[in-house]
Amino acid sequence: MAPTEHGECFVLDDGGEVDLDLGNYERYLNITLTRESNITTGKIYQHVIAKERRGDYLGKTVQVVPHLTDAVQDWIERVARIPVDDTKECPDICIIELGGTVGDIESAPFIEAMRQLKRRAGKGNFAQIHVSLVPVIAGEQKTKPTQQAIRDVGRAGLVPDLIACRCDVPLETSTIEKIAMFCQVEPEQVLAVHNVHTTYHVPLLLEKQGILKTLGNILNLDAVTKSQSLVELGQRTWKEWRNLTSQQERLYETVTIALVGKYVNLHDSYLSTIKALEHSAMRCGQKLNLLWIDASDLEEETREKRPVDFHKAWHCICTAQGILVPGGFGERGIEGMIAAAKYARENKRPYLGICLGMQIAVVEFARNICGLPHAASEEVRANAVDKVVIYMPEIDKDKLGGTMRLGLRPTIFQEGSEWSRLRKMYGESSQINERHRHRYEVNPAYVERLSEKGFEFIGKDDKGERMEIIELKDHPWFVGVQFHPEYLSRVLQPSKPYLGFVAAAAGCLEKVTADCLRDYGVHGVDGVTNGLNGVRI
Repeated sequence: MAPTEHGECFVLDDGGEVDLDLGNYERYLNITLTRESNITTGKIYQHVIAKERRGDYLGKTVQVVPHLTDAVQDWIERVARIPVDDTKECPDICIIELGGTVGDIESAPFIEAMRQLKRRAGKGNFAQIHVSLVPVIAGEQKTKPTQQAIRDVGRAGLVPDLIACRCDVPLETSTIEKIAMFCQVEPEQVLAVHNVHTTYHVPLLLEKQGILKTLGNILNLDAVTKSQSLVELGQRTWKEWRNLTSQQERLYETVTIALVGKYVNLHDSYLSTIKALEHSAMRCGQKLNLLWIDASDLEEETREKRPVDFHKAWHCICTAQGILVPGGFGERGIEGMIAAAKYARENKRPYLGICLGMQIAVVEFARNICGLPHAASEEVRANAVDKVVIYMPEIDKDKLGGTMRLGLRPTIFQEGSEWSRLRKMYGESSQINERHRHRYEVNPAYVERLSEKGFEFIGKDDKGERMEIIELKDHPWFVGVQFHPEYLSRVLQPSKPYLGFVAAAAGCLEKVTADCLRDYGVHGVDGVTNGLNGVRI
């Protein structure tokens, strides 16, 4: 998936590289999914072909219907029973997102599979929500596209129980009634999902329209047995969500962050990073002002060819309260990132390097502090004299697809790192678990030389061989992490590296650190995560 076309590649605990939508589900529902939660055409065809090769279909003609559609249904039923939080209980409801548009060639077998699954599940066990656009033309809300879409999906055998109408402005009563009449549903089955100040207000918008009662009636949720502890947890979580997201409209102080990246033309390329920054800003009581900087614009070559872009980019760097260099691949923009890291280090500006951003910090420090002017990453300069960042030895250099170091892995805080600001954000833990996605690492041969000059490697892998976290002691916040903490950031539980970074930029690191230590004292020893904070098991 090209990040500039499709957006970011989201990584799960088990190392599954999936669509960014699964990241949204994890963030909003506070759950942990697996690679099995992501069904693609390739996976299904491969699954069916493997069964045919094993002889599971001997004596039968293998076809799209019923074999492919049955495989989709069986897959969904199996995955729907996988626990997604620390209760280890089978979920009561499984959400299925059927991507694409009705009529697409790619989605045809999946639409047929959903039609059959509705019949297989039985009445009261299946609810279909159709999302449609209601455009506004010359001030008039047009319902024809929605009417036509409902007709098309109806011909495919799927009749929506709810119609979620996206619109720039709130739907008029006449529009809702018109859609209800021509689409054979009641007005309360038409959900108006208009643009709001922030996406975190959408759950409030849906609740106000009675979606809980409507879905409860369709799926007979009153008959589902629910433990009192989880009911109370849900009520507390909803109250906290409402309080946190509602206060955004009353925030006046702004924290300005400069994101120096390679794929800034499509903001979805950094969706999890954006969300982690938003979560952290909300926790700090700040409005997020994100400045998008193409790393190439910070390079000397741009000064000569496009001086306006060069000076504009550097103006953003100089006026930002914090500088973030996220992950990425390839050599384009590397020198611009190094220049940004150098500025942050020398001017005591809060800096956070994620994956590539940490490697950038290593290269910059090696060049300007350790006296290694030709230091570079093997990814950028294969024949560099001082390769301070190298290809991981266990990674296949010939096969690039699916060969990275992926998934949830432990990081051990090293002895003598008790001073670390980042470690305090994790509640003084000796070990943390974060998700990874990389094929390059800091060259162990240079670790001692870097450390002698004050470049502290405070976190390493469980074998003590791979550098995971760097931090400068004499800096307000200069942190680099080899993992991707944004993948585990949640609205009510922001990622610790991001939270510390934003807090340092906003000038409230001391207070936020104290809050984290206090919260960890409450939940860190025998509490659990993923939707269950506060519930003891």
